[in-house]
Amino acid sequence: MPQTLVTDCCIAGGGPAGMMCGYILARAGLKVSVLEKHEDFFRDFRGDTVHPSTMEALSELGLLEDFLKRPHNAFLQLSALIGDTTVQVADFRHLPTKAKFMAVMPQWDFLNFLREAGERYPNLDVRMTCEALDLIERDGRVVGVRANGPEGDLDIEARLVIAADGRSSILRDKAGLKGIDLGAPIDVLWMRLPRKPDDETVPLGRVGPGHFMIMIERGEYFQCAYVTPKGGFDAIKAEGIEAFRQRIVEAAPLTKDRVEALKTWDDVKLLTVAVNRLTKWWKPGLLCIGDAAHAMSPIGGVGINLAIQDAIAAANILAEPLKAGPVPNAPLAALQTRREGPVKTMQAIQVAIQNLVLTPVLAAKGPIKIPWPAKLLNAVPLLRQIPARVVGMGFRMEHVAPALRSDRTA
Repeated sequence: MPQTLVTDCCIAGGGPAGMMCGYILARAGLKVSVLEKHEDFFRDFRGDTVHPSTMEALSELGLLEDFLKRPHNAFLQLSALIGDTTVQVADFRHLPTKAKFMAVMPQWDFLNFLREAGERYPNLDVRMTCEALDLIERDGRVVGVRANGPEGDLDIEARLVIAADGRSSILRDKAGLKGIDLGAPIDVLWMRLPRKPDDETVPLGRVGPGHFMIMIERGEYFQCAYVTPKGGFDAIKAEGIEAFRQRIVEAAPLTKDRVEALKTWDDVKLLTVAVNRLTKWWKPGLLCIGDAAHAMSPIGGVGINLAIQDAIAAANILAEPLKAGPVPNAPLAALQTRREGPVKTMQAIQVAIQNLVLTPVLAAKGPIKIPWPAKLLNAVPLLRQIPARVVGMGFRMEHVAPALRSDRTA
């Protein structure tokens, strides 16, 4: 027989959405279980950007000062190399937030930071190597989760289950929730390349005929994203690893003496890009947030930002109903109503960039002309605050509710 655990809220998935939501609810005095199927948070090639909106929430929770003590890179501005021209496209220095920059930190460091911050709350139970496998339903309502952990099978009964288990969410599928696929004509190949101590700061994006590449500075190495047409990885692999190295050098000549670090295809990871969202994020007793509710394109690195915004909104809306007992349907519907607009708007922007910018660039054979919007941003510094606000704050930036900023367990 499986062990049984009773909690107020069970969250499947120890990613940014799950950990942030669990932390805030635990501060509010609720008993929370967060289930993470892996033994640690160390997974490379995940979203590393921590946006000003996220750091604003950390400030409201009294965590920002400690967070910024962790090793990170701070981007005050974003630029792209289009052909041979460096174009300034975003300037975070004027945002109405505590942190007027975008931080880049390995996601495992960010998640470990939240986990360590939550260790002072005995009512926050983060269970590693514990995977949510099925829902427990009773009289048409989700009342818990069936999971498997180091000690075997586990039934967790909860007033609310939150599925934050990513774009391949098991719980979403078990609930039978359906969505719409907006399409993604691209995939992304992730890799590491060495960075030298005397390297100058490089543009984040590199655009040229047939290629689009991102280079993120991470101390001793660059984390690189090479964009390909959807399903194009097999053709690239057929050309051989040396041909792929030359593709990288063509996109970023400074890597000429470093691409040998890509010894085999094991050093290149494929991210199959998807852009989709659920038509209904909930059913009685269950709520989906983050990628489980809406998978985002990597464009702008906004997926982690939207997931955390979902988490903050969920904690704000659901903390009081959770204290009263099983959460009614109305607060779940209210959460979707609040967050669906920002998600739709951001996805529309991403799809437009995919179709109108990336697809033509990847198909181009000759020199790339700088698009007029990029020329305008480069020429008029004031306008760079617009993309900075979209990327850094998103649409309808969520604040931690004043009632949740104080520690209810103290």
